[in-house]
Amino acid sequence: MALLLGAIADDFTGATDLANNLVRAGMRCVQVLGVPDSSVELTDVDAVVVALKSRSIPADDAVAQSLAALAWLQDQGARQTFFKYCSTFDSTEAGNIGPVADALLKRLGSRQTVMVPAFPINGRTVYQGHLFVGDRLLNESGMEHHPLTPMTDADLVRFLGHQTPHPVGLASRTVLSRGAAATRRHLDSLAEQNVRHVICDTLDENDLDVLADAVVDYPLVTGGSGLGQALPDKYRQRGWLQPVAEPGRLAKASGCALVLSGSCSRATLAQVAHFLEHHPGFALDPLSLAEGDKHLSQALAFAREHLASGGPVLIYASADPERVKAAQDTLGVARAGELVEHAMGQLASCLVDEEVGRLVVAGGETSGAVVSALGVQQLRIGGQIDPGVPWTQSPMPGREGLLSLALKSGNFGGEDFFTRAFAVLDEMTAEESCA
Repeated sequence: MALLLGAIADDFTGATDLANNLVRAGMRCVQVLGVPDSSVELTDVDAVVVALKSRSIPADDAVAQSLAALAWLQDQGARQTFFKYCSTFDSTEAGNIGPVADALLKRLGSRQTVMVPAFPINGRTVYQGHLFVGDRLLNESGMEHHPLTPMTDADLVRFLGHQTPHPVGLASRTVLSRGAAATRRHLDSLAEQNVRHVICDTLDENDLDVLADAVVDYPLVTGGSGLGQALPDKYRQRGWLQPVAEPGRLAKASGCALVLSGSCSRATLAQVAHFLEHHPGFALDPLSLAEGDKHLSQALAFAREHLASGGPVLIYASADPERVKAAQDTLGVARAGELVEHAMGQLASCLVDEEVGRLVVAGGETSGAVVSALGVQQLRIGGQIDPGVPWTQSPMPGREGLLSLALKSGNFGGEDFFTRAFAVLDEMTAEESCA
């Protein structure tokens, strides 16, 4: 069976989020970390997600990386391309969503794509072109305080218009309520007016189903992982995808349990607080990290002490907006982030070498730093912990066995996520090992 879907994600946790939904919808999926420089075994794979770290880098670099990923996916014969970004449309007025989408459209020779960031099951919806997080507009949801991509405008038609020279249109809920055929006619009409990007209202799963049906033949679709969960059924209806038993099967998990958290989202801060009520944790401070190696050595010693009983243990740089701003004011935004990412990568590398085999990482930038430090090249996608967050497994370069790894977007997961994730893994892989 040929590769059906090739996806390009602008961060690591977003890639895992999409891959999770594809597996839940019945597709066998592998996630690769960066554009592969060697062959990847795809004989039993329906979808591949290429995870980049391109969300907040200069736009030209993001475009170059995304086009390289597209070229590799085209070489694998992907029928459709999916550009995945965050369900909160994280970007700046300069990009990178608009510039990357423009470049992908041009390379694919396509005149139009849709923008479907919504993920209703996680409270991300779009109405009249405005993005909501729960019952709050995006710019009132806490995302206006994001340290790298503060989102201060919920009107996505207007916001995306700053990122592209091409017209941006809207497929409203009124259009979607008429069904897939009417939605496709509306999109075609906009295309005749040279509208290349169409923000799509999405309030529920039915809207996602309508949109997936309307754009299943598009060379390029873009959005959050909500659209990803709706597309596989349309592939099956066209006879492109056959039913697969246990698309998310993983091997039995082993090793000590560790959580590394760099996200400062409200959801992650609540998860950190809940975890600390039940388990040990160590707070990383960027200002202390800037003074030398002592602080990192203290974190490593703390983790080793508490991992002796198997864990779980938490090392976190998650902090409230005031503390984050104080560190950024002293060190600079880029330097503060680099110090935390480097420390998290070093901790992961050392502790996985010392028998950590079950690892949860919170935050897209942190996840990118950790998988890079570990040398992880590809992930087999398993079952879900919470919406948008699956367990994965990866062979470790130079190490025996498999690493079980969960990469969590900062905004995702229930309050007890860190506490519950390892129990879910044990139950999941115990069932699989007896299957």
